[in-house]
Amino acid sequence: MATFTDYLKFKTKNRHEFINITPDVNRVIKKSKIMDGLVLVNPMHITAAVYVNDAESGLIKDFQEMLQRLVPTEGNYKHNLTGEDNAYAHMWRQLMGHQVTMPITDGELDLGPWEQIYYAEFDGEREKRVLVKIVGDRHCE
Repeated sequence: MATFTDYLKFKTKNRHEFINITPDVNRVIKKSKIMDGLVLVNPMHITAAVYVNDAESGLIKDFQEMLQRLVPTEGNYKHNLTGEDNAYAHMWRQLMGHQVTMPITDGELDLGPWEQIYYAEFDGEREKRVLVKIVGDRHCE
C-alpha cells in the first residue's frame, strides 16, 4: 500500500467560482503512479467546497441560484458581527459538501459517464490550495 500527497494551487479571480479540477486531479494520480486505490480531494479553505456532478453551465447556474435562495449573501448573520462579511460562504460550503473521495482504477479516476470534480469557491479572489491525497497500490495484478 502506497500513499501520495500533492496540492493544487491557484488564484481565484472572482468571489464566487466553480472550477472543473478533474484534469488536475488526474494529473496528480498519474504523477503518483498509483494504479488502484482512492483519491481524497479536500479544499483547504472553510469557505470552499469540492463536489462531484455534471460539467454543465446551466447546472452551475442552478446551484448558484439555489444557494442564494437558501442562504442569501446579504443575510443578517451573527458571524458577520465579528467584522467578516462571509457567513453565507461558510454555510454554502456545508450545503455543497466539504470533500470527495473517488476510486482510482488502472491509474485513472473511475468516474461515471457525466461525473466531474469541481472546486466551488464562495469567498475568493486570493490564493487557494486543494489537497489531493492518494492511497492505493502502484501495481495491479
